[in-house]
Amino acid sequence: MEAVLAKYENQINLFSEFLEDLPDVDEPVWILGACYDLKEKSELLSDVRSRLWFTYRKKFSPIGGTGPSSDAGWGCMLRCGQMILAQALVCRHLGRDWRWDPEKRQPKEYHRILHCFLDKKDSCYSIHQMAQMGVGEGKSVGEWYGPNTVAQVLKKLALFDDWNTMAVYVSMDNTVVIEDISNCSEAQGRTLQSQRPLDWRPLLLVIPLRMGINSINPVYIQAFKESAQCFILEMCSQGILIFAFSDDELIYLDPHTTQQAVDTESGSAVDDQSYHCQRTPHRMKITSLDPSVALGFFCKSEEDFDSWCDLVQQELLKKRNLRMFELVEKHPSHWPPFVPPTKPEVQTTGAEFIESPDKLFESEEEFEILNV
Repeated sequence: MEAVLAKYENQINLFSEFLEDLPDVDEPVWILGACYDLKEKSELLSDVRSRLWFTYRKKFSPIGGTGPSSDAGWGCMLRCGQMILAQALVCRHLGRDWRWDPEKRQPKEYHRILHCFLDKKDSCYSIHQMAQMGVGEGKSVGEWYGPNTVAQVLKKLALFDDWNTMAVYVSMDNTVVIEDISNCSEAQGRTLQSQRPLDWRPLLLVIPLRMGINSINPVYIQAFKESAQCFILEMCSQGILIFAFSDDELIYLDPHTTQQAVDTESGSAVDDQSYHCQRTPHRMKITSLDPSVALGFFCKSEEDFDSWCDLVQQELLKKRNLRMFELVEKHPSHWPPFVPPTKPEVQTTGAEFIESPDKLFESEEEFEILNV
């Protein structure tokens, strides 16, 4: 216990140094839509260390039985995808105001969320499931992914997750279609065995974007900062996960650290120390951001989604001619018909169900370049 407390105290010291090293500006710190003054150190620190942090792992069971037993060097984007989904699940079951405290017992929902991401083939969002599902997106096990491909993998795996019953919608051509999202949430509601009346499914909305060619176009910086005030997380092709920003700096979690895989029995509490960042978060200038990104938003209820639409229309779209993405009511007539994803009638966790490559949708190479 003394060793754990010492490690915890060291973590607090590291975060305190991180806050003192932030630029001396009047700008607030935005963390997952919450605004903090730099004077609110204790609240800010508690929020930062509560984020789930997924990194490279080693010595887990070989993927597919004979594949790699570590994702070091290739799994960074998959880990970013895990972090986006995990934050959505935390909001879904524990609420945005939930805080992690290593000295207190955590609710059972928290440990159940962690079990979803353990490096085991039977965990629904494990590196095993994601890597094997990626084969259907044209990616070999051990190959690097882009943000859009990761989002497509999450969308498919979510169909097999009966506990969370979450709808994952991935936008196309920088356009969010309200009608399609409504159909997606309702259709996934019909896949439940209980066949209850249609309900709104909690929604993870992912918007893949490309804001430049080789680097971010400066004309998008202000729009990006404004959108960052309401997204939950953002992953980019650098293989990092941005969860906060202040002024012109981004604060991110970096999965490029290799840790030992955690072996936990089903249903038991998870040793969660390595799933929360025990070091100073990384920072970088927004101008250093890779232009290929994916924004993640979580809407627990239909009212949350309506509020998000109002915010986007009033604050992000009407204020400027240059937009990162569009929000439209109806499915564009020149697009192929929207077919809500449904769970296949097979006894499988999902990774074995691989569609024919010619039926797959877009890949990350098919982004529309945002022109000025």
